[in-house]
Amino acid sequence: MKKVISLSVAAAILATLSACNSSSDPVVVPPPPPPPPPPVVVDATLRVIHASFDAPDVNILVGGEPVVQGLAYGQSSDNFELAPATYNVAVQAILPGNETATVIGPVDLALAEATNYKVFAVGLVADETLEPLIVTSDVKDLAAGNVRLQVVHAASAAPTVDIHVTAPDAALSTALATLDFKDATNALDVPAGNYRVRITLPGENTVVFDSGPLELAGGTDLVVAAINNRFSGASPVSLLAVTPNGDEIDIKDVDTTASVRVVHNVSDAPAVDIIVNDELKLVEALAFPDFTDYVGVAPDTYNVKVAAAADNSIVVINEDLELEAGAFYSVLAVGALGENSIEPLVLADTPRRIATEAQVRIVHGSTLAGAVDIYVTATNDISEATPAFSNVPFKAETGYVSLNAGEYVVTVTPTGTKTAAIGPIALNLDANKIYTAIARDGEGLTADVGLILMDDFVTQD
Repeated sequence: MKKVISLSVAAAILATLSACNSSSDPVVVPPPPPPPPPPVVVDATLRVIHASFDAPDVNILVGGEPVVQGLAYGQSSDNFELAPATYNVAVQAILPGNETATVIGPVDLALAEATNYKVFAVGLVADETLEPLIVTSDVKDLAAGNVRLQVVHAASAAPTVDIHVTAPDAALSTALATLDFKDATNALDVPAGNYRVRITLPGENTVVFDSGPLELAGGTDLVVAAINNRFSGASPVSLLAVTPNGDEIDIKDVDTTASVRVVHNVSDAPAVDIIVNDELKLVEALAFPDFTDYVGVAPDTYNVKVAAAADNSIVVINEDLELEAGAFYSVLAVGALGENSIEPLVLADTPRRIATEAQVRIVHGSTLAGAVDIYVTATNDISEATPAFSNVPFKAETGYVSLNAGEYVVTVTPTGTKTAAIGPIALNLDANKIYTAIARDGEGLTADVGLILMDDFVTQD
């Protein structure tokens, strides 16, 4: 009996299994679990900072294509986010006539994941030391209430230095870092607050740069580079702070001055004194057509009087001049005494010389010449030439014009004519020089009009 029962149970089980495997009931296979998500790739970032003092504006090429054009000294490109890979990077110098020459690279730059790359163009063109300086830091979040600083020595004019970062009123103590040219610190996170940056020679207390108090708010992320100083003042360096977006902040020395020179360009006026704030004789007995050297003064607004040297009660100019920190100015006395038209003409100067070009500036300071055309040609013949500058009025200037080194002829004519009022004047222009010429009246308003020659016209080696 037990055997029969067992067979019956076995038959029932086999029937059930047979029914499960019938064609009318397919087997359902569960799907495989989804693959794990790929790891998050954090882009690299890349920015280029122009820190070569005597280099012209530059273009930045990536993969042979320009991504930044006309980057000037003391400027940074935008901050580019790039996938980790190897990129071909080159720097082109912009030469006179919009010609270009590759001055750095092309180089293959391997960008690693989650890394910030700051590529500084450092060194000098004139001594063939121009090169890229690559400074890196990690991409990471900045804790609330903190400031991130990375300090770079990018100043070819400065030797090895100590960098001191302290509270504003703190005495010098142990340096944050001692940096050679082209050295950099790591990126350092410090609490937000007020700081002061001072630079000394190693182990010394004589300060060659002093930022004064700097307020750094939480979340500030700066690369701070010491670069050759292009501002008025005695410090050999200034600081260029660059944000992650590529914005620049110039940090000048606390003793940064304004630099002023004065030009006597009134041909029928006697020698003059320049009196500042009714108490300081900045210049004494300046005669036509002479000019002074630059004089450094504290940035401020000054009352300036131009008075006859023989009798200071005779004042021909009485003006308030605002002089900004770091700026250079040429102040010309222009007009005619006999016409009671003497006035100041204030020009903004840029005395940084560029190794790849001569810079020429022409100022129209002649009351007699009227509007003029200015020709810059290879020969004396202007009969078929087009003016380099047309219809230039009294008191206008050309700005700094970039020219290749070489021989040129300058001719100034009344507008619309080929009749020379000044010149033709042959000029031999060297690269890395600045040449300023001011068109002036003839002495006593009777002699021939001529030029006041300044800068490297009169400081030839």
